[in-house]
Amino acid sequence: MHSKKPFYILVALLFISGIATSVFRGIEHNVPFLPGKQVQSWGVEAKVRFQGTGEPAEVSFSLPNDPAFEILVENASSPGFGLSITDEPQNRRAIWSIRSANGQQDLYYKVTLIPTGSTTIKAQGIPEVTDTYIWPATEKLAAEQAIEEVWAKSATNLSFANQLNKAFNASERSQNIELLLSSNSPSKLFVRMLNSKGIPAQEVSALYLEDQRRRQQLTNFVEVYNDGEWHLFNPNDGTQGRPDNLLLWDRSGKSTLDVIGGINSQVNFSMLQDTRSALATSLDVMNNQGTLDFSLYQLPLEEQSLFKGILLIPIGVLMVVFLRVIVGLKTSGTFMPVLIALAFIQTTLLTGLVGFILIVACGLMIRSYLSQLNLLLISRISAVIIVVIGIIGLFTLLSYKFGLSEGLTITFFPMIILAWTIERMSILWEEEGPKEVVLQGGGSLFVATLAYLAMSAPWIQHWVFNFLGIHLVILAIVLLMGQYTGYRLLELRRFKPLAGE
Repeated sequence: MHSKKPFYILVALLFISGIATSVFRGIEHNVPFLPGKQVQSWGVEAKVRFQGTGEPAEVSFSLPNDPAFEILVENASSPGFGLSITDEPQNRRAIWSIRSANGQQDLYYKVTLIPTGSTTIKAQGIPEVTDTYIWPATEKLAAEQAIEEVWAKSATNLSFANQLNKAFNASERSQNIELLLSSNSPSKLFVRMLNSKGIPAQEVSALYLEDQRRRQQLTNFVEVYNDGEWHLFNPNDGTQGRPDNLLLWDRSGKSTLDVIGGINSQVNFSMLQDTRSALATSLDVMNNQGTLDFSLYQLPLEEQSLFKGILLIPIGVLMVVFLRVIVGLKTSGTFMPVLIALAFIQTTLLTGLVGFILIVACGLMIRSYLSQLNLLLISRISAVIIVVIGIIGLFTLLSYKFGLSEGLTITFFPMIILAWTIERMSILWEEEGPKEVVLQGGGSLFVATLAYLAMSAPWIQHWVFNFLGIHLVILAIVLLMGQYTGYRLLELRRFKPLAGE
C-alpha cells in the first residue's frame, strides 16, 4: 500500500504557496483584498513665474522627493521651452531652457500623488557633516553660550535637537537666542547650531496639503540624523515629527528654484484632493516600477475579458466537486452545471433558468420523436444540435417581438452542451423513468444556481483575477476532497431508522 504522505505534502505546499503569493501581492503591491476600495490622491500643481530679460533662460526646479508619497503621474507644461528631468534619485529636478525669454513667463509642473503610509525616512549611509559655520564676531559668543547651555541638558543627538527646538520656541527665550534669531532664520540657525556639535542636519522644504488651496508656499523644516533615520523638526513652531498632510518637496539641501536669464522668479502651489480606485492605483504604481510585465493586465482588453470568465471556472468546479463528492447530489453530466452557470452570468439567473427549462423541455419532446426513427447516434446528436439552434432562434425572435429584452440573452447558452444534455436525459427517461430525469435535471440546476451565486460574487471575481495564487488553494482543496471515500451527506438519511430505534 502506497504512503499518502507525499500526497499530503503536495496539498500542503499548494495551499501554503497559494496563500503566501496572494498575501504577498496584497501587501507588497498594495492590491486591495476587497473590490471597490478607494484611496485618497493629491493633485499638486506648481506654477513657476519669472520675468525674462531677452537673454537665454534656464530654469531649474526641484521635484518632490518623499517616501511617504508615491508619484503616479507627472507632466509639465512649458510652451516654447525645452524640458528635461534629471534622474538623480535624491535630487530630481526639472530643467526648462529657451534661447530667448522676453516678458512674463509661466511654467507649470503637475503631479498626482498617493500616500504610501511609510513616513520613516531612511538615510543612505551615514551623512557627512558640512563645514562648521563660522559665526560673525557679534554672534560668536552668544552662539557658543546658547549651544553649551542646551548641550548640558541633553544626552543624545536627538535629545539635543529636542532641547534646542524648545529653546527656540520658549515663552521666555534667552537673550542669546533672541540675538541669534534677530539675524538668522529659525531653520538656518537650527542647522548651524546642530552642525557645530557634529550632528548631521539639513534644511528641507515641505508643502502642507490642504484641499482646494491655491497660491501656497513651501515651508522650511529641518531634518536631523540619528541612528540611520532622518527626524523632522519645525523650528518655527517647536513641533517634532511630520503631520499626515505634509509633503516633503525638496530634500536636496540646494535651492528649490534657480533661474538664469530672468528676474523676479517665484513659485506657487495649488492642490486638490481626490479619490480613485485602489486597484487602478496599485496597477499604475506597478507599471511605474516595472513589476507589471507578467500580469494579466498586460494583455489586451479583449483577452482580459476572456480570462476573467475562464478564471471563474475553478470556482464552479469546486462547487461541483463539493456538492457531488461530499453532499452527494446527482447531476446530468459532470461539469455541465459549470457551463450553465457561466451562461447564467450573461443572462441573469431568472432568465437563464426559464430559458434552460424551456429549451430542454422542447428538446426532449422533439428527441422522443427522433428516437422512433432509429437513427444512428451521430445523426441523432447532429439533429438534436440543429433542433436546439432552431429552438434558441425561435425563442429569441419571440422575445424580440414581445419586447422581452432579457430573452435575447439565451443565445449565450452552450448549444453543444444543451444538445448532449437533452440526449442524456432522453436516454435516462427511457432507462430509468421520468423520476430520475427530474432528480438529475433538478440537481444540475441546483448546482448551477449555487455555482452562479459563487461565480457572480464581486469579491470572488476580484480574487480569482487579481490573486492567481487562489487557484493553487482551490487545486489543493479539490485534491483533498478527491481522497474522500466516506458516506455522502444525502446518504445518511438511510440510517435514520437506526437512529430512531
